[in-house]
Amino acid sequence: MVSFNLNGRAVSVDAKPDTPLLWVIRDQIGLTGTKYGCGAGLCGACTIHINGEALRSCQTLASEAAGKNVTTIEGLSPNSSHPLQKAWVRHEVPQCGYCQSGQIMKAAELLAKTPKPTREQIVQHMDGNICRCGTYHNIIAAIETASKEG
Repeated sequence: MVSFNLNGRAVSVDAKPDTPLLWVIRDQIGLTGTKYGCGAGLCGACTIHINGEALRSCQTLASEAAGKNVTTIEGLSPNSSHPLQKAWVRHEVPQCGYCQSGQIMKAAELLAKTPKPTREQIVQHMDGNICRCGTYHNIIAAIETASKEG
């Protein structure tokens, strides 16, 4: 059994310690907002927070979450009211939408640490989260808006 706090509630799952946290979240707990992208920690689609740090859940073992606070896109806000989620809609960021939960979770880490980032800080922080549709300009604009309105 692996026990941790997920989106503000205690959970215990019967998972092998070396199971990627992505599969625990998606298959055992049933939260599918965290996406499988590459499986190698390269694209960012599976980004979650553990104790406030953005991590790739495909490369994070279930045992690494034990006793910690894990937040997925579903836990960012109860009704999509987080400033980033509102800015994402306002700037029409998603095209296919597949990478968006990972993008938002990575951006949320930035705004938690640097509430008013410069454009350069945004670009540097978001580097490595891939959007195959190429909506990077909209992603940056949404993060800038959220930093002003959040």
